[in-house]
Amino acid sequence: MRQPTGMKVPLVDLGAQYDTIRDEVVAAVTRVCDSQRFILGAEVELVEKELAEYLSAKHAVGMSSGTDALLAIMMGLGVGPGDEVITTAYSFFAAAGSIARLGATPVFVDINPATFNIDPDAARAAMTSRTKAIVPVHLFGLSADMDPLLEAVSKHGVPIIEDACQAFGARYRGLPVGALGVAGGLSFFPSKSLGAYGDGGLIVTNDGVLAERLRLLRAHGAEPKYVHKIVGGNFRLDAMQAAILRAKLPHVSQWFEARREAASRYRHLFADADVEVFGVELPVEPQDRWHTYHQYVVRAPRRDELHAHLESHGIETAIYYPVPLHRQECFASLGYSEGTLPQSEAAARTALALPMYPELTEEQQAHVVKTIAEYLRMS
Repeated sequence: MRQPTGMKVPLVDLGAQYDTIRDEVVAAVTRVCDSQRFILGAEVELVEKELAEYLSAKHAVGMSSGTDALLAIMMGLGVGPGDEVITTAYSFFAAAGSIARLGATPVFVDINPATFNIDPDAARAAMTSRTKAIVPVHLFGLSADMDPLLEAVSKHGVPIIEDACQAFGARYRGLPVGALGVAGGLSFFPSKSLGAYGDGGLIVTNDGVLAERLRLLRAHGAEPKYVHKIVGGNFRLDAMQAAILRAKLPHVSQWFEARREAASRYRHLFADADVEVFGVELPVEPQDRWHTYHQYVVRAPRRDELHAHLESHGIETAIYYPVPLHRQECFASLGYSEGTLPQSEAAARTALALPMYPELTEEQQAHVVKTIAEYLRMS
């Protein structure tokens, strides 16, 4: 067996990014500290305006996290007991957890195996008279196929809530995701393509009435202070995180291009290594979509063994997601059995996220691909 080299390749390197923008970030933090305004205020209002413009949405509402953004949208639309909300079985927990927290029933459907995103035909088939909303997840930086979903709900008045937490800046047929449906939730978790230095989130929508309701919901439904029109929560975006996002936003388009260049390098390196003969499947990018490569996720045989081998050679990878949502213990009462959603289950067994961030070098990527190829050839 080849001995590990001294090269370390992290899954994400936030320090490399910070080194390039340190002065701007420090200035933003200092500005907030000097103002002594830490909750909402001018920084939040300005980042909402700037992000709405970037995402081609009429309204943006800063939130405490991507999860709270999704939860608040559902609260704003009246999701509750007796309702069903359709979503994908292969994703992070946020959307499904928010549905369940409101007393509604998550209805899990399968994915398109090529894109990892919700299968529009499966979503359409799952609709009933109790369907309150559909929540497609734009996974790993790639938009779901939105037009078939929008067409499916158009006759029934069922809203589409976009989980765009992993897809800030991704585009579908030239339009940014988020406000293609009634509203979308985004996350600024530190590792995201546009990340805060703590938790943070955003809701984008073109519905002005909904936007005002969401602003109420994020502050306990109070307007004016201590006068509560509705029951909400504490979902406010901190001014500090807003200021940091404002410092980072002018750089994000450049970072997207760097991610896409890294994805292109991976494709060429893998082609040269001829790993597809061993069953490795690379990410796809349909012609009508613009992938931000928040994650670079491949499918690989003997995924768990490969994951361990790469870790032993200084290459950090991640398994998203080892247990699909319909097979999670907390949803056992819904009655989904093994084999119910085969594409989601197959993705959970085979998907592996490789290192991906704007500062990733060709040398690091070559080391990743060479290590994968050598392992597959000897195993």
